[in-house]
Amino acid sequence: MDKAKKFLELSDEESNIVSRLAIPARRSGSGLSFYEDFALKGIRVDRVEPGLVVCTFKVPPRLTDRSGRLANGAIANLVDEVGGALVHVEGLPMNVSVDMSISFMSAAKLNDELEISSKVLGKRGGYSGTIVLMRNKATGEVIAEGRHSLFGKHPSKL
Repeated sequence: MDKAKKFLELSDEESNIVSRLAIPARRSGSGLSFYEDFALKGIRVDRVEPGLVVCTFKVPPRLTDRSGRLANGAIANLVDEVGGALVHVEGLPMNVSVDMSISFMSAAKLNDELEISSKVLGKRGGYSGTIVLMRNKATGEVIAEGRHSLFGKHPSKL
């Protein structure tokens, strides 16, 4: 436990950087929270089709770990957000994630441009399953593959 605490401890410099973060007031009507703005800023939706969403995302410094690679937590967040966006229906309550399984295949570095695609695997009742594939646009190398299960209690007829 001490080893884990020591690893997660911030240096004085890192602590100062975090304390200087400017957290903008929530913009009225924007719907974006600090979390969404921090985690998703810069993502671009390139293509939307029934059962498919394709996005581009350039790895920013704020989401890298100490070695300059896209942090695993940031990858998990992108799987959650892009997979969830695929099954979101405007005007209905958001689905909640009930399970995610992510295979981390290789690393993405600062400023790498990624393609993130999400496809619906299926729907049954209130459950939906998606698969999210994250790859380096320049090399085609797969960074991560995630399977994401969501549940939403929605009316049966839309």
